[in-house]
Amino acid sequence: MKAAVLREVNKPMEIEDVQISKPGPREVLVRTVAAGVCHSDLHFANGSYPYPLPAILGHESAGIVEQVGSMVTYVKPGDHVITCLSAFCGHCEYCLTGHMSLCQEPELNRGENEEPRLAKGGQPVAQFLNLSSYAEQMLLHEHAIAKIRPDMPLDRAALIGCAVTTGVGAVIHTAKVEPGSTVCVIGAGGIGLSAINGAAIAGAGRIIAVDMQPSKLELARKFGATDVVNAKDKDVVAEIVEMTGGGVHYSFEAIGLKATAEQAFRMLRRGGTATIIGMIPVGVHIELHGAEFLMERKIQGSNMGSNRFRVDMPRFVDFYLAGKLHLDDMISRRIRLEDINDGFAELEKGELARSVIMFD
Repeated sequence: MKAAVLREVNKPMEIEDVQISKPGPREVLVRTVAAGVCHSDLHFANGSYPYPLPAILGHESAGIVEQVGSMVTYVKPGDHVITCLSAFCGHCEYCLTGHMSLCQEPELNRGENEEPRLAKGGQPVAQFLNLSSYAEQMLLHEHAIAKIRPDMPLDRAALIGCAVTTGVGAVIHTAKVEPGSTVCVIGAGGIGLSAINGAAIAGAGRIIAVDMQPSKLELARKFGATDVVNAKDKDVVAEIVEMTGGGVHYSFEAIGLKATAEQAFRMLRRGGTATIIGMIPVGVHIELHGAEFLMERKIQGSNMGSNRFRVDMPRFVDFYLAGKLHLDDMISRRIRLEDINDGFAELEKGELARSVIMFD
């Protein structure tokens, strides 16, 4: 199969022929139909988050089941599915207490003595986050997919695999935004737009979008933002504290920077909660003013929207088909696998919401 292989950080990916194994017990072979180009992949491509190489990146995807291995009962060939990087085992402490997105059980991967799922020339190619969706096919544990209704367009469904589940989930699951509350989302990329959309669905009374790109701020209004702030020419914290009369109830950082994470905390009103969604690079530390904790301000992280993805993703599909999730507006352009490096270059510019690779 054709796949985009990363062999060195900060170097272009190469389109190569890679061998993919046959489905083993509990495994599913999926034909990739669409894969989003997510900023999280860029963190691994540029070395901000170390990962074994060579590897096939990609984690935001949807496709159609081609084959199933033994013991698979959840799906059959022909089923439409969305992938999720937070695969679950179903029996560890995190799974049993309802925190499936924190499961890290190694049984979801093949053992060292087993044939690798991906290889080239007899040498293993690392599977990225249980998925590796920048490829024509994916060989996955059945606990890494959610089955969806067949009338859902798969290019939009791919966005649910990361951006929507992460952004909407951070709002409704991690932060539990209350109706009528005031929300600020820093960053209007795919995840930020999803958080804005999620805040609107949750019934937030005021939703403030912050970004440095006027086009993305305009797009944020389509997703439910009631106010926008261009961070390029303003003191964001002072602006938001003033416009809300003391700060927001909930803030969401959807970029992954030290400065914006600190802003998210500082713009809170007393008793407010800041949720960090963005991937802050390894080794970066956030500095907060200790005295502000006396105001009962809180800061927390969110991993993949604290999801229960087999429940959440079909519901998000229903939301889209009911007109509540604005996924059509999130796709900035559709590209081919061969254009993957151009897609990453656009990520670094920060001007687009989402590029989606189409395989069909």
